[in-house]
Amino acid sequence: MRSVVIHGHFYQPPREHPFFDEIEAEASAAPYHDWNDRIERECYRAVVAARVTGGQGRIVRIVNTLERLSFNVGPTLFTWLEQASPTTYRAILAADRESCRRLGGHGNALAHPYHHVILPLASRRDKVTEVRWGITDFRRRFGRDPEGFWLPETAVDDETLDVLAQEGIRFTILAPYQVTQRPPNGLPGRYTTANGRTIALCTYHGDLSHGIAFGGLVGDATHWAREILAVAPDAALPDDPPFGARRAPGDETPHLVAMATDGETYGHHHKFAEMALARVVELLAHEGVRVENFASFLARHPATHDVALVAPTAWSCAHGVERWRSDCGCRLDGVRYPSQAWRTPLRDGLNALSAELHAIFVRDGAPLWGDVWAVRDAYGEAVSRDADARHAFTALRLADASHGDQHRAAELLEMERDALRMFTSCAWFFDDIGGLEPQQVLRYAARAIALSGEAPRLEAKLRATLRLAKSNDPATGTGEDVYQRLTSGPDAAARTAAAAAALVALGVEPDGHLSANAVFAEITGDRVTVTSRDTGRARRFRVAVVDRRASEITCDVTDMEDEDARIWRIPLADFPERPRRAIRHQLRRQLLPRCLTPDEMERLASGEESLRGVIVVALLRAVAQLSGDHSPEALDVADALFDLFEQLETNIPFDVQTVFWTIWQEATAARREALAPFRDRLGFEPSVG
Repeated sequence: MRSVVIHGHFYQPPREHPFFDEIEAEASAAPYHDWNDRIERECYRAVVAARVTGGQGRIVRIVNTLERLSFNVGPTLFTWLEQASPTTYRAILAADRESCRRLGGHGNALAHPYHHVILPLASRRDKVTEVRWGITDFRRRFGRDPEGFWLPETAVDDETLDVLAQEGIRFTILAPYQVTQRPPNGLPGRYTTANGRTIALCTYHGDLSHGIAFGGLVGDATHWAREILAVAPDAALPDDPPFGARRAPGDETPHLVAMATDGETYGHHHKFAEMALARVVELLAHEGVRVENFASFLARHPATHDVALVAPTAWSCAHGVERWRSDCGCRLDGVRYPSQAWRTPLRDGLNALSAELHAIFVRDGAPLWGDVWAVRDAYGEAVSRDADARHAFTALRLADASHGDQHRAAELLEMERDALRMFTSCAWFFDDIGGLEPQQVLRYAARAIALSGEAPRLEAKLRATLRLAKSNDPATGTGEDVYQRLTSGPDAAARTAAAAAALVALGVEPDGHLSANAVFAEITGDRVTVTSRDTGRARRFRVAVVDRRASEITCDVTDMEDEDARIWRIPLADFPERPRRAIRHQLRRQLLPRCLTPDEMERLASGEESLRGVIVVALLRAVAQLSGDHSPEALDVADALFDLFEQLETNIPFDVQTVFWTIWQEATAARREALAPFRDRLGFEPSVG
């Protein structure tokens, strides 16, 4: 009997700020807050509620396609979904439960290393931790042990498979060219590692998978189903009927047609592809095809045919795994970014840093725990939870230790978390060292260095290697320049202290606005203490609000532990996003009564007028006021209203531009100097005299 398995690998590069454990706004994802938010709307929310339409194009039913789709979700993405989109998160878990019920206890979900790292490039110790953290995360979410395990980029070598088998994993999924001597009929093969452990290797159909991802199959479910049914077995099935004819009862010759793509294919890469997925599953079932997962297929047809491994290899690099360590030629835009030679020094620099961090972990951790690697593996119980859970993990294991030892232990474990996640594969996948993904892993590296206790030495060593990583863009410079831009200026704790003081100055309780769960602040007079929830480590600052206007607030911040007593001047624009939003909201609340008439305020409060509508009127009034009122207060109000208008991300009204132009034409040279910022904000070319 023919079986079909369609697998979706759901994953997004980590985007959270390492200090705040939350994602800040990404303009390129507009109109959504960030790319996770956008892709959740386009894909993850869609695949768990796909519309099946009838002949008239109207909805017949809504189905959770993950009940029929083999899938994995990267744990870092899963953590975000759990917090940011709980309805979608619960639907994913429910789909696995339903598949377990339907397929005799064999669920659709597969586990995944905790971070999206290229495991063949990791040490065995790091492989073990990534796999164990991934399995622990899977058990917490799905309430069962995983049978299968997805490898990031399907990157594989013998040691990776040996670790999977060692940890009880039964199978993984590979590209067809990663395995030789494959069994007929698409059946899984049995691989025996150099250490004598066995694991099943399931290979997907290359042409069909390519057709789903790039060839347009998801544009027509009937055509997609025909292409699947047209795949002939190597050993013919008895009386294999044509498309549209029912299969005979008792036809049990095993034949597996498997497909695998990025899960984001369905709805994000291809709009409405989740609808095609829902429909193709129904069409295949109507043809008598068993739509299932690899675990249920293996339960009936265990892998007995020995296969050989082509290693190291991956599904997204034609040169083994070189895409993640060298200028192999794999890239997205060779015209704009012709060289990826930067990949090697980035990999070398982080490898050297990782070795130094691990040595510090052993040196400082062994007196606290003894077996530091067992403790690191056990930390998987806490990593996908919030910062309080990570801190509690350390406190419970060192309940009798001093606060200093507890803080140091927590720092060491967080340092190791950063040492692992700074190898997230996306940093090397794309074309230039100046991209968002390399910046993200360098942020992890910077945090690990800060937690190490040996920051000057480790940072100098890393920067020396990053200096060799040259961007294709001269304006970007080198990896060292990228790192310098990320780490120069006030750090996240200082910016948090500024935000906390500003919130208090505006009469807003700060804690709920500083971060989702990563930090909290205590304020006494001009002293602000910022504490990281995961490590328990506190930083103390002296903060003064030095500028407060209708649309701006600026603070001077001094780190009380800084021997140089350096003062950072931090404007609102440099505050962390969450408190910055709260401050702007409060400034707006204080500003609106100054700018709007009582009648406008009442209509806004009652919902009779939109915020944009009343601000348009107020902005026109404020700009007209500039004709005769040359006071700083009039300029300040107009400036603040421009800020409010820009927050609405809409076009400046035609009439406002017209009124301003009349005022500009009549203004003296000195007056034009004061009005020049408004000219720019209204879309006029810069004044030349």
